[in-house]
Amino acid sequence: MATRAEGNSVVNTDRATGARALRAIFVGGLTVGVLDLTYAVLVYSPRQPILILQGIASGVLGAKSYVGGARTAALGIILHFLIALGAAAVYYVASRHVPFLIQHAVLCGLVYGALVYLFMHLVVLPLSAFPPLHNTRFIYTAAEFVWHWFGVGLPIALSVRHYSG
Repeated sequence: MATRAEGNSVVNTDRATGARALRAIFVGGLTVGVLDLTYAVLVYSPRQPILILQGIASGVLGAKSYVGGARTAALGIILHFLIALGAAAVYYVASRHVPFLIQHAVLCGLVYGALVYLFMHLVVLPLSAFPPLHNTRFIYTAAEFVWHWFGVGLPIALSVRHYSG
């Protein structure tokens, strides 16, 4: 257990580092979860937001998630925030090994947002039970891709940089 003297007290640096890590991941993940869910509702289903949450749950349950009401919507919220927290955790862990991610958080956050988008659309969604989308207009795809730069990657990177001190 690492310690350091600070004034008249000894601080457990392992515990302090762990607390900063949890704050970085928690704040980044929750911020992204709220921002991304708000974006999805406003862009894709402002009149029936429950469909967004059920759509997230359909990654596990398939099309039957759309008839599950509030229960599948709740599952969608849980899954959405788990994914957001997971994305924040990955960036945090990577930043411990690649200091450039902290030193250039804005640039790296934008790039990380693009990578999260690609990972979700090229790996996660194809492997999930989410019903395939066939006729998504390019403008929606392009806007969502760019949104991930600013609404997903950037807040995570800035959170990790803020709590890395």
